[in-house]
Order: sequence, then C-alpha cells, then structure tokens
Amino acid sequence: MDHFDWIAVVGFVLLTASSLAIDGIVVAAAFGGFLLSLASWRLYDGRPWEALGWLFLVGSALTLVTEPGGAVFVAGFFGSMAAGVGLLFASRLEWLPDVWTLEESVSN
Repeated sequence: MDHFDWIAVVGFVLLTASSLAIDGIVVAAAFGGFLLSLASWRLYDGRPWEALGWLFLVGSALTLVTEPGGAVFVAGFFGSMAAGVGLLFASRLEWLPDVWTLEESVSN
C-alpha cells in the first residue's frame, strides 16, 4: 500500500463517520467527489487502470445520488461497483497491460 491508499482509507472512514450527522445524499455526493480526486491522483501517478477503476466507483456514487430505482439502480450501482473493484484488483495484480509506458525502439 502506498500513500494514496492510506489517503483513501482515511477518507472513507471520515466520510462514513460523517454519514451519521449529514444527509445521505450529501455524503454520497462527497464520496463521488472524493473518488474523482482519487482517480485523478492515480492517473497523474501513472496508473491509468486504477484511475479507471476509481471512475467506475464514481459511477456507483452517482447512482446513489440520482436514485433511479428498480433494476436501473441495481445494474448501475452494483455493475459499476463490480467493474471498479475488478479494475482496481486487476491493476494491482498486474493482469492488465501497461498502456502508460512508451517503449522506444533504439536503432543503430
């Protein structure tokens, strides 16, 4: 775990604790903003698959805020949650190709 992971853990704990005192929709919107900042940090750090995973988790938070209801809610929330968590784990386990590094061929 690097320092971004610890920031994510502390942020999740603080936002979860704030849900006891603040309305759920406001906390879900704050989660979305926090996850969006995590995605941009990961992209800037050179981890595009993790950034994409965090963006899928932003989609889950957006589903909570918009409250579509029924099957749309289940598909939107759990589908984007599964895709985001899957991308995070696949990136950490190095199952996905390195699309960030450019290898230049050296000709003599």
